[in-house]
Amino acid sequence: MFRADLTPAKRRSSAVLFALAVTAALSAAGFGAPPAAAAERETAPPAVQEHVLANGMKVLMVPRHLAPTVAAGWVARVGSANERPGITGISHLFEHMMFKGTRTIGTRDAELDALLIEKQEEIQTQMRAEMAIQRDRLRRGEIADITSPDAKTPRFRELEARFDSLVAQQRDNMVKNEFDQVLSRQGASRINAFTSEDMTFYIMSVPANKLELWFWMESDRLMNPVFREFYSERDVVYEERRLRVESTPLGKFQESFDALFWDASPYTWPVIGYASDLPFITKQDADEYYARYYAPNNVCAVLVGDFDPSQAIDLAERYFGRIPRGEVAPPPMITREPRQNAEKRFYGEAETNPAVTVRWHTVAQVHRDTPALLVLAELLNGPTGRLQRNLVLGQGLATSARAGQDSRKYEGLFEIDAECRDGRAPEELEQAIYAEIAGFQREPVADDELQSVKNRYLTRTWRQLDGNFFQMIRYGSAEALGSWRDADRIDQEVLATTAADVHRVATEYFTRENRAVAIWTRIASAAPEDPALAGLSPQSREMVQRSLARLEGMTGPAQVEEMLDRLSAMGDRMPAEMRPALDLVRTRAEARLAELRKEAQ
Repeated sequence: MFRADLTPAKRRSSAVLFALAVTAALSAAGFGAPPAAAAERETAPPAVQEHVLANGMKVLMVPRHLAPTVAAGWVARVGSANERPGITGISHLFEHMMFKGTRTIGTRDAELDALLIEKQEEIQTQMRAEMAIQRDRLRRGEIADITSPDAKTPRFRELEARFDSLVAQQRDNMVKNEFDQVLSRQGASRINAFTSEDMTFYIMSVPANKLELWFWMESDRLMNPVFREFYSERDVVYEERRLRVESTPLGKFQESFDALFWDASPYTWPVIGYASDLPFITKQDADEYYARYYAPNNVCAVLVGDFDPSQAIDLAERYFGRIPRGEVAPPPMITREPRQNAEKRFYGEAETNPAVTVRWHTVAQVHRDTPALLVLAELLNGPTGRLQRNLVLGQGLATSARAGQDSRKYEGLFEIDAECRDGRAPEELEQAIYAEIAGFQREPVADDELQSVKNRYLTRTWRQLDGNFFQMIRYGSAEALGSWRDADRIDQEVLATTAADVHRVATEYFTRENRAVAIWTRIASAAPEDPALAGLSPQSREMVQRSLARLEGMTGPAQVEEMLDRLSAMGDRMPAEMRPALDLVRTRAEARLAELRKEAQ
């Protein structure tokens, strides 16, 4: 499945924003404000209806009879922040596993499927005992990489072969991608999911007359999930990490910068998980995690589109209402980020243009200062924002620059990124960024500039909210971070933000001791010897070089076949710009497999 890193930081309201945008436009044009009664009618929030089932599951409904479709989704209030060292990445892994099917979907013989999973677990238990020996050898310095094929013991190879045989039997018994296929054949589209630090969201669009099918299938996979191919899918996620993090110019550096920025917060580890954790997450870990965080009392469903709310409630009671409430409530988040006492600095050399990133610790989504920080970001951004006007066009220091407030459930950050123009140093650009922030601290924003960014904020949001899909994600994301009502509240408070509010947050949060700075400089690298790499981007080239190096070290056909399976599984999720690199690795892997098979004859 595609797993987009959607940042649920910009949540807006359609009816409220449109009415207030009209009011703002009229006021700016000199026509004055509408009468009080009319203003009250225009700024009424959208008709979100809430229903809570006896098991604690919440259902949000926004009827919009514009087209015979419904944007339908459900969000689990769990993300990487709920993990712990040892199982980092398990939330994102679940996002993959939830598409493997149920007891009735995805298999030809459910009893055989269960038996094969049981046998796989027995062998995995023995493999974990071997891996414990390997970890001890790693600490002693006897091996350099616990995941290297060369580090595997003879006993581990024997167990691995038996396990692979069971996986092959299971795949023969599977109906691949049946969950998606059933929905797609009935007209569903945009079937997807995403994981962030604070939530995992499963989304799609269904024809209005297939809403009951959605209720049945989603309740079935919540109540009766079967984690087929758990360990092979875990390996797919591990390979995804290699491609998206370790094989990108800044991926591995960004992880280090995150770890530098956060001292204690669980936001310190990546959503995709640590490389040392992913290969060793067990199905038992998954079962325990699922029971705690995927219980209905930790889930919210959202419907936006052409449906009758009373009928939707009946369907929710019938299908979602049959799922038992979780026996153990998710634990509260105790650990909080301590106040930073000194500036932190990070220097990274990579195949990238010189650039600078500056981050400040800010606030959670529900905090009273979030609206003013969003306005401050808007003042800096866009074609008429201060970063573009002064750093890009005015002083000619940067080729691009952007700012953003990222309000999460428990903490937040404000980040400014800027790329240097040729001949300019990152440190020079860094000082120019501070000068822009100092402008907000020194004097209030002019009324016309403040009104202009509010109008731009409203216009952009109204366009995004023209359809059902964005509204579904909007309210579900807000509910996962606090309450769905925060989406409308924050928008209203953005519109009420004053120049004094902007000055206050700029003074309070944008201090030297509250920031972390990353300086990115280019490292000279030798031209690739392989001419097939010459046309690839630096990101793709590094990924291919790493993959080919691993391929060269493979000594058996089974290893190469496993690599090809992973590449095949990742094909649909790979961004278009990375596919030529993937095709090149696949071609080389097929040639290597043919070579090894010939040697074995």
